[in-house]
Amino acid sequence: MTDAALAINADASELDSPARRARRRLFKRKAAVAGLMVLCFFIILALFAPLIVPYDPIATSWSLVRKPPTALHWFGTDELGRDILSRVVYGARASLLAGLISVAIALGIGVPLGLLAGYRGGFIDALISRITDAMLACPFLILAIALAAFLGPSLGNAMIAIGISATPVFIRLTRGQVLSVKAEDYVEAARALGNPPWRIAFAHILPNILPALLVQATLSIAAAIIAEAALSFLGLGQQPPAPSWGSMLNAAQRFLTQAPWMAIWPGLAIFLVVLSLNLLGDGLRDALDPRQR
Repeated sequence: MTDAALAINADASELDSPARRARRRLFKRKAAVAGLMVLCFFIILALFAPLIVPYDPIATSWSLVRKPPTALHWFGTDELGRDILSRVVYGARASLLAGLISVAIALGIGVPLGLLAGYRGGFIDALISRITDAMLACPFLILAIALAAFLGPSLGNAMIAIGISATPVFIRLTRGQVLSVKAEDYVEAARALGNPPWRIAFAHILPNILPALLVQATLSIAAAIIAEAALSFLGLGQQPPAPSWGSMLNAAQRFLTQAPWMAIWPGLAIFLVVLSLNLLGDGLRDALDPRQR
């Protein structure tokens, strides 16, 4: 290869976008790729559940009560004769939806408040920080259970409760990132050019703290899925007969010795989704780190 060709390749590498470099670093991490593939598999199941499931997930049959896995019912049946495979597939909808919407609520509330606290400082920062500290003093799951019990048992209220409970983490993360970034030279230059504070916050600071927020959001979705399963297990989330992995585990606890398959499949689904999200989050953290080469 000639020197000119080497120079062209070097220039192309230098002009490569940060997004492409991050994507290459992500796909070099086998664990993160495996987590992404598992997550995509469950997303496909949730989106195309009506086309995939062999039976109605809420249809009962007293002649099929607690039947072990067979060629007709791959995952077996539950205490009401319902097909567990169909209920696990439909349960993915509730869990993934709860994870996404809960974290969206937390981002929608936490990021603006964190930006405001970190950029303005003073009394506003102190007020928001003290409220955040008070919420963080209560464990995440306990706070979610208390809010869900106050709002009433339903999947929608469970998502609101989980989202509010996850908000303090995003407020604190955003505030810390803003305090670090707003002292950078390019922010000072934007301020010297006369840009209004809202433009500096949203056009210069927010884009540079998005990688940290994206990683935290990925990990928070995993925590939200566990929280939704816990709330459904306690009867505060998805209400029967609609399928949910947490409520399926609640029904299975009475039949662990007679019909263990009732607990194995929803438990395995929760384990795989949460593991895949954590692996993906770890991979994103490394891929989006500018110090990684």
